[in-house]
Amino acid sequence: MIVFGSVYVQLDGAARVHVLLNWLSSAGAFLATLFLIPRFAPRFERSGLCGRDLNKVSGKAGGTTNREQPLVPEALGLVAAAVYLCALCLFHLFRGPEATPFYNAALASVTFMILLGFADDVLDLRWRDKMILPCIATLPLLAAYAGSTTVIVPQPVRVWLSRVLGQLAIWVRADRVEALKRMPLVVPRLVDLGWFYKLYMLLLAVFCSNAINIHAGINGLEVGQALVIGCAVALHNAAHLRGWFPLPVADPERLRANHLFSLDLIAPFLATSAALFVHNWYPSAVFVGDTYCYFAGMCLAMAAILGHYSETLLLFFIPQVFNFLYSLPQLLGIIECPRHRLPRLNPKTRKLEGVPSHMNLLNLVLLIWGPMTERQLCIVLMALQAFFCALGYGLRMLVLHKVAWFS
Repeated sequence: MIVFGSVYVQLDGAARVHVLLNWLSSAGAFLATLFLIPRFAPRFERSGLCGRDLNKVSGKAGGTTNREQPLVPEALGLVAAAVYLCALCLFHLFRGPEATPFYNAALASVTFMILLGFADDVLDLRWRDKMILPCIATLPLLAAYAGSTTVIVPQPVRVWLSRVLGQLAIWVRADRVEALKRMPLVVPRLVDLGWFYKLYMLLLAVFCSNAINIHAGINGLEVGQALVIGCAVALHNAAHLRGWFPLPVADPERLRANHLFSLDLIAPFLATSAALFVHNWYPSAVFVGDTYCYFAGMCLAMAAILGHYSETLLLFFIPQVFNFLYSLPQLLGIIECPRHRLPRLNPKTRKLEGVPSHMNLLNLVLLIWGPMTERQLCIVLMALQAFFCALGYGLRMLVLHKVAWFS
């Protein structure tokens, strides 16, 4: 059966009210975050939660400049995360009891990640802690996951795997070469990965939480990339609910429920992030801190895991995957890694210049396209994020519609 039509055509009256309440609660979360951040920023600064904007120079009287960077309140992502939790809890009051285990799992995981992010802002955790603790935070999601662990292997991949496994079997059992050649190994169309699939989801959540934190360093980039990915996730849910890309599915009702639940999680996230983006955009009035990076990564991961499309989410993280692989030699200590791998600010032109020894996507873009202002660099990186989200999703839909690949 194929899912067609609009959300409002397929949903009954109670479900329509549910969707409307979701967007109303998200609008309330946006206004609350927009109002609360300026009120809490001075308190954070008085408590010592502030940092220097390293890509700025403060102006002196007469128009001269010095190298003293301005202090900016930090970790204000905590306000957006707290409003998100409140919005999710209030909205859950209108949900039926059938979704309670999934809501509880989502709340437990995102709360743990918010705590971890705030601890990192205050205590400056080691990298090993940032790898281990998100694994613990993901356990409620894995326990609540009730979807399939079976994956479809495309035809070209099946042929390639059959050849590789066949050669490996011949190498291991050299005494049975002729028998193995007569009965070659065939990779099935459907493969049940079992616990390996859950291990993949755990690693995905850890990666998403840290990838946003690694791909940062200029005003607006952390929230900007999360907003672009969040919009891609929301559009993916809408595409399946409205039948923009009709595909044959075994259980359309379950598919609809999964994507509606994913929208329940992502809508308030987009609302609170948009409000935070207003204050974090260049020139930043507040910094989001590691709190927001971990919170955003976990929100995106849990929306995909509990919405049963965790493979698709990875396509939206193509720039983050590239940034991680490009940064890996420095992250592993193979190449010397400075504390702040930021571009170099030219005080005369007030533009950022790429540093070849700082191996990340920010510097690579500057080395390829030349010096830019901080605002221009953030816009370019967000545009690249949107482009690769569209490219990854387009390739996914192209593959899914090539029925011959799955035959």
